[in-house]
Amino acid sequence: MSHENRRLSQVAALVGFVGLCLLSGAVGGGITAANVKTWYAAQAHPPGTPPDWIFGPVWTALYVLMGVAAWRVWRAPADGRRWALRLWGWQLLLNALWTPAFFGLHSPGLAMAVILAMLVLVGRTIAAFAGQDRLAAALLVPYALWSCYATYLNAGFLWLNPG
Repeated sequence: MSHENRRLSQVAALVGFVGLCLLSGAVGGGITAANVKTWYAAQAHPPGTPPDWIFGPVWTALYVLMGVAAWRVWRAPADGRRWALRLWGWQLLLNALWTPAFFGLHSPGLAMAVILAMLVLVGRTIAAFAGQDRLAAALLVPYALWSCYATYLNAGFLWLNPG
């Protein structure tokens, strides 16, 4: 493969990884938008709940970081990158399932189960990425921290809005 073809392949892969993350978020965003002014607004919110407008920009930035991290691991020559990318894919799937559980089904309980499983996979993904590319692992840390915060918020909604 020529240098130019290799470069185009790298760029296409980067766009693909970031695009997959952003697509996952966009699908969830549609479900959120349909419920944020109705069901969500009617729920008791836990202390520290940010304004609604903050979620879009934060998640967009996190999805870009997640995509770049996966792309860096995809480029890594080390053994174990397939396993690391599988973990990344599974955590992204759980990330995508959280929104339909919480906003679509109006089920903070189901969403809590999803986000707890997602947190486990995010932690395992960071560990697997660290063995491939330390910067890729570091790029997932803000996502892990925000996900912990989201877990607190999810637990708060579950606690404050029983049944």
